[in-house]
Amino acid sequence: MSTPPSQPARPMRVLLLNQVFYPDVAATAQHAHDLARHLVQHGHSVTAIASRSIYGQKGAALPKRETVDGVEIRRVGKSLFGKAGILARVADFGLFYLAAGRAVLFGPKHDVVVCFTTPPFIALVGWLTRVVRRSKFVYWVMDLYPDLPVACGVMKPHSPLTRFFEGVNRFCLRRADRAVVLGRCMQERVLAKKIPAEKVVHIGVWSDQDEVRPIPRDENPYRKEWGLGDRFVVMYSGNFGIGHDVDTMCRAAEMLAGDDSIRFVFAGGGKKKELVEAFVKERNLPNCVLAPYQPREKLDASLSCADLHLATLLEGVEGIMVPCKLFGIMAAGRPCVFIGNPSSELSRVLAEHDAGLTVRQGDADGLVENIRALAADPERTRAMGDNARAALSSAYSRHDACEQWRLLLEEVTGLRSPKPAGENTPNRQANPTPVATDTTAPAQTE
Repeated sequence: MSTPPSQPARPMRVLLLNQVFYPDVAATAQHAHDLARHLVQHGHSVTAIASRSIYGQKGAALPKRETVDGVEIRRVGKSLFGKAGILARVADFGLFYLAAGRAVLFGPKHDVVVCFTTPPFIALVGWLTRVVRRSKFVYWVMDLYPDLPVACGVMKPHSPLTRFFEGVNRFCLRRADRAVVLGRCMQERVLAKKIPAEKVVHIGVWSDQDEVRPIPRDENPYRKEWGLGDRFVVMYSGNFGIGHDVDTMCRAAEMLAGDDSIRFVFAGGGKKKELVEAFVKERNLPNCVLAPYQPREKLDASLSCADLHLATLLEGVEGIMVPCKLFGIMAAGRPCVFIGNPSSELSRVLAEHDAGLTVRQGDADGLVENIRALAADPERTRAMGDNARAALSSAYSRHDACEQWRLLLEEVTGLRSPKPAGENTPNRQANPTPVATDTTAPAQTE
């Protein structure tokens, strides 16, 4: 039995910098809140700087200051345009950069600043804080920019603008005290950018099995609210973003429109949600339910109302973003069909734990075949869901992942000695020590 790690000499002063935070339902807001609460529970002081706007909405709906779960929240600026277009979002990002930069550089000094990727390159503020105020700087890489817009066809691969932003991102990665990545495929991409391996840390995303629990079909309120009855329900829940494949699942829903025993639920929001809504309405599909994001406190019920979940990622985007919706699905004890490249982190997790299946992008026929097979074999479907729930407990729990974060931040700030090489960690998929190249080919969630 290993000896428990010694407690740090004093509390850390931690700053989390992200455009969204509690009570926003965006995935990064939920993960930031989870980490902040964990750090506070271990005696550390945590401040979060975020926007006064709910993500994607105009105006300033949230108070400038409040304390939640012991976390001091400072909100700055507001969205003037919401999601009116790319230029409008860039303008809102710029306003947040200025307001957040001022709050960080001229506010109280912190031992470590953790910068997310919303908006892109907000990590520059972390680097400035490192230079000007001698704070440590940890880059939490939720998405890779400009890799994402390039992979989605929004930017050209070798344009001057793309090369400029690629240089900015590599600058931030190299100058961070640590860069935390969400999965093995993302780790490979970051290391391919010639970032020193000793700076790259893999800590996966998570869900809370105590917060999200399986709810039996006959007790689930959404079954009645959405008119699902006793049908086999296939759900996509969370963000419909530019990196997600919505076409394959929409075509599968159309192919199954004549089968009254199967229903599709598309719940959430995002840029591509309107494409899904238009597809369903134009084809007058009777087997589809369209719903908005569901409150975090009702996620166990909404996720449990499905028999099978879908997660998607455009091929070529694997490693650029790691959708964390899978871990909420696992907490609900449900299997998942991943639509994307088998090399993606999500596909690997499903295969390693026999918690679901993978079909390639565009293979609507294969998706329909898998849906029908699982609908006809409830025992197999249930076993995959049980495997998912068990895997979450053993490898992807919120407590274990947040504990890796705590140890990492304490090490970066010098409050804890570096962990001896080779020492085991509680979470097999979340190693707080720097990692070498992996040569094998992570809340409402993304």
